[in-house]
Amino acid sequence: MTVPAPALLPTTIVGSLPKPSWLAQPEVLWSPWTLEGDALIEGKQDALRIAVQEQTRRGIDILSDGEQTRQHFVTTFIEHLSGVDFEKRETVRIRDRYDASVPTVVGEVRRERPVFVDDARFLRETTDRPIKWALPGPMTMVDTLYDAHYKSREKLAWEFATILNEEARALEAAGVDIIQFDEPSFNVFFDEVKEWGVATLERATEGLRAETAVHICYGYGIKANTDWKAGLGSQWRQYEESFPLLQESSIDIISLECQHSHVPMELIELVRGKKVMLGAIDVADETVETPEEVADTLRRALAFVDADKLIPSTNCGMAPFPRDVALRKLTALSAGAALVRGELTEATGVRP
Repeated sequence: MTVPAPALLPTTIVGSLPKPSWLAQPEVLWSPWTLEGDALIEGKQDALRIAVQEQTRRGIDILSDGEQTRQHFVTTFIEHLSGVDFEKRETVRIRDRYDASVPTVVGEVRRERPVFVDDARFLRETTDRPIKWALPGPMTMVDTLYDAHYKSREKLAWEFATILNEEARALEAAGVDIIQFDEPSFNVFFDEVKEWGVATLERATEGLRAETAVHICYGYGIKANTDWKAGLGSQWRQYEESFPLLQESSIDIISLECQHSHVPMELIELVRGKKVMLGAIDVADETVETPEEVADTLRRALAFVDADKLIPSTNCGMAPFPRDVALRKLTALSAGAALVRGELTEATGVRP
């Protein structure tokens, strides 16, 4: 039996947690595995179990795998698909921000077998709390490949949406309560978001009974991202492009970056009526927030989102952080949420 999350301000993390040193090199994004074969499978499960224990111990209410079972939030999923050649590499511009060597789509893309379902089932067996699983979104998948077959970003996105829907339905059957789709590309390709981005995302969620979330952030705290953000000006208003479309969509939860960002808090009003997964922990700075700093961010957000629809979270993943920093940030997140939860309970009489 799953224990329900608190009615007010249930906490969660958006993406990754640091991996143990015996599984991958610490504080390095997308580090290769240090194990292989059966030892790797066992090591991933051990790391996932630790991630669950630490989240639980630090007061996180909706748990995830912390991406312990994957190297990269997009390409690990793509590795399991046919029609993509990882030996045939091309250099492309990722999110119109930095160049990277990526695999090539050489034929029809298909999901021949489940990708994360066994891992999600293991997560479900490890905890009685609600669980969330993240998948890449269709547009961000397209933006992480070189397409030599479809030669149409939109057509490839629709193919990926169908594949993602197959995986999402299987994850739901494995006991996942919330399925999150990561779409950082929504902060870059505004015309495509309007033309087919939101539509393909909705195709990926079609028929699901589990809650669905879309995460749109400004990326890990790597140089390419921090340099890009430095040129965005005093206000980051990219969400103005996607939020009105998402407010009208079937997506249940909108996940956004807030802590130490230049996103005007009032933009949350554009998705009024949706649940909001609010980033109250900075993932680009190792300074650990105080509970009061987290609480202040949540209090300001409550002017634009109803309390029963606010989910305190991290801005993005924390894989590059030292492990103790990431864990202390989790503690700050839950402690800050508890402060505001107590205030709301006292003011409204609503049970936490």
